Amino acid sequence: MTPDIALSPLDEARWGVRSARALLAAATLPAALDFCRANEVVFLVARCAVADITAAQAMERAGFRLMDTLLYFTRVITNSASLPSPLPEAVAVRPVRPDEADAVRDLAGRAFAGYGGHYHADERLERAACDAVYADWAYRSCQSRQVADEVLVAALDKRIVGFITLRLRGDEGDGPLYGVDPSAQGQGIGGALMAGALAWLQARGARRMLMSTQITNVASQKVWTRLGFEPSHAEYTFHRWFDEQFAGDR
Repeated sequence: MTPDIALSPLDEARWGVRSARALLAAATLPAALDFCRANEVVFLVARCAVADITAAQAMERAGFRLMDTLLYFTRVITNSASLPSPLPEAVAVRPVRPDEADAVRDLAGRAFAGYGGHYHADERLERAACDAVYADWAYRSCQSRQVADEVLVAALDKRIVGFITLRLRGDEGDGPLYGVDPSAQGQGIGGALMAGALAWLQARGARRMLMSTQITNVASQKVWTRLGFEPSHAEYTFHRWFDEQFAGDR
């Protein structure tokens, strides 16, 4: 079977080593390892379905280390009556302006400092560089429609206190990056952003929205379930460093 794997120039630029990303199953793992050897990959980020325990165990035997567990939530978007009720009037949710990319980047840096994602879980990756991944992602989302179709920001007293990046693929949309300034948490910002995201996607013909987060991020999961999202599926994220000696390599 052909594995779902490709080189990752973005990770290579971040970490300074040949990198790749993959979505694996037990049957595709051998071919993925062959790909990495053929392409001199040093760092591989690989995911597999939590339901595929055979794949997870095979990856552990091959020297992969578990870094995080992602939970996915979905919500059907049908008509205007199905959208959440208006949230705090003091919070304005709108598309980001071109001159606000720096503000969104800085907000992401604060929101994701020390975040429990797969990069932060890897002891080989420097902490500040891990924080910078999310700030850079947020900035690039504001600058390029190849990264995000839209970025919505939440403004409170004219100050940007939250953002969500949006992508639309056919009739399904997702919000891959979503953050609230730590100084503004507990004020309904997250719910306002999600309501704005649902309305934006519905207006463009989406029938479903997908969100994901680490299993430990209970706060976001509570926001989503209150807005009608339901658990969908889960994935493990593994890292494999090929410059480390592993018994199976000998």
